Amino acid sequence: MGVACARAAKPRVQEFAIQPSLADRLRQFLAGSSVAFVVPAVMPLTPIAAIDSAQILKWVLTIALLVLSLGIHEAAHAWAALKCGDTTARDLGRLTLNPIPSIDLWWSILLPSFLYITTSGQFVFGGAKPVPVNFHRLRHPWRDMSFVAFMGPFSNLMLVGVFLLGWKFFLQTGYYNGSAATIAERQADLLPVVMMEAAWLNALLFVFNLIPIPPLDGSRIMTWLLPANMRQPYNSIGIFGIVAVVLLMRWEPFARPVVQLMDTIVRVALKVVSLGGLW
Repeated sequence: MGVACARAAKPRVQEFAIQPSLADRLRQFLAGSSVAFVVPAVMPLTPIAAIDSAQILKWVLTIALLVLSLGIHEAAHAWAALKCGDTTARDLGRLTLNPIPSIDLWWSILLPSFLYITTSGQFVFGGAKPVPVNFHRLRHPWRDMSFVAFMGPFSNLMLVGVFLLGWKFFLQTGYYNGSAATIAERQADLLPVVMMEAAWLNALLFVFNLIPIPPLDGSRIMTWLLPANMRQPYNSIGIFGIVAVVLLMRWEPFARPVVQLMDTIVRVALKVVSLGGLW
């Protein structure tokens, strides 16, 4: 996975051709998707029987960056709530970049592990512990709740750029142990691959969380936009909304635009971090 880019005389990015192709990415997405409650994570999964030591290391490093991303996502919610007048998350120790307080025993560990084992690595469902927000302590409750909700996915959008910047730096410089001799070969090295995986995961965290189906973050924004008499019925969807989203994510007509948007986000971010291909 990565970007095929080179110039014969001097290594320099000229074009971006994200690998695998969008069609391959969609097939991987539908074949083995990992969807999380509140904060999702979708990545190609490998059947347990096919895992080797290199894949285990890649998986561990990718999951570590994913967990870090989840912690930043939740911290962004807590920070936004504090700025809007609610100190609940800060008072409970959730205004922190430490991802450990965001780990839930059932949603983050037991359920994903059980599903991964029982489905031979074909399906995982889990999530992070939501940040508590006191609606009535917000200065402008409906508007501020939408802002609090948006800041979580927005942090993931920023992380797409951060991880792609790391990917580009390591690809260009080879400043890591065991790096390959050329840029083209480094695209298969562990560190650049993990950086690119983390970028894709954060692109998904951004897109998925903004789906306007309760209880995802996008539903909080939609609630603010809806007429007052429609807000309560809309939010009452609750857990049924998550069931609907899980089913929709396995349906190609719904999953395809999600993957296309992820692809667009990664491509645009690559253009930005490489200054349009200047390095």
